[in-house]
Amino acid sequence: MKQLGLGLDLSTKKTRKREFLEEMDRVVPWAALVEIVQPHYPRAKTRRPPFALETMLRIHYLQQWFGLSDPAMEEALHDVPLYREFARVAGSLQRLPEETTILRFRHLLELHDLAADMLRLVADLLQHQGLMLRTGTVVDATLIAAPSSTKNDKGERDPEMKQTRKGNNWYFGMKAHIGVDADSGLVHTVVATPANVNDLNVAGQLLHGEELNAFGDAGYQGVHKRPEARGPAWHVALRPGLRRLLNARDPQDAITERIEQLKASVRAKVEHPFRVLKRPFGFTKVLYRGLAKNTAQIQTLFALANLWMVCRHLMAVRG
Repeated sequence: MKQLGLGLDLSTKKTRKREFLEEMDRVVPWAALVEIVQPHYPRAKTRRPPFALETMLRIHYLQQWFGLSDPAMEEALHDVPLYREFARVAGSLQRLPEETTILRFRHLLELHDLAADMLRLVADLLQHQGLMLRTGTVVDATLIAAPSSTKNDKGERDPEMKQTRKGNNWYFGMKAHIGVDADSGLVHTVVATPANVNDLNVAGQLLHGEELNAFGDAGYQGVHKRPEARGPAWHVALRPGLRRLLNARDPQDAITERIEQLKASVRAKVEHPFRVLKRPFGFTKVLYRGLAKNTAQIQTLFALANLWMVCRHLMAVRG
């Protein structure tokens, strides 16, 4: 027989997952985020007390960071002591949220569009910390795949997801369009659309209205003519075919090439938030059916990505 332990955690090794959650515990503005949800959080209608709002929010964020479905999140709370500790339900006699409770909380956030409010709150807090200057915006979009299988109850693919072509490849899913601060690379605006929506049609929605300059890749050519995108001075990349025709020996072409390099150095900052979502957070495919549910998840992920990107700075400020 295996020797039984006494319920004591004698391990001294701090895993990367524990380090990550400890850092997020310190930098996430829990009190301010709870205030956003509090007016919409239902009060108990029975004798059974509800779970603490902050606990449900912590569980919701665990879902986002580790890509867990509602049933998988319930099981993880039972299986992983670290998750219970982070969610503050670590006591041996405490009951744990069931899958339906986790589902209802996520639906509550989606119903009242609270993910967008959370993203704005995080952006405002980071601006107050001096981490976002808001004088320039870089816009870009990335494709996010959706399951193309029809093996479901309705026997069809998600009708809100669409197919598009990029290069010689076809993709089925949605697009995440973001506007980031040109100085810090932090996300201030997120818009989600079906994959077949042209980037130009969304560019105006990615501006916050205070920027003096805006940057985009060659796919945004002609954006300055759009009424909804007028205001900042647009710096859009030259089309690749035209750039290849530049002659390095011609002084005027050499200046044009140097300008393109400078614009590219600013635009590169928009790639970092995308990388955070797809690498550290592992978000490469939608989890839900419907655009609204996935939009809420993406907005939440970008708010958390902002905090992750400036985690070291925030921890230094808070001691």
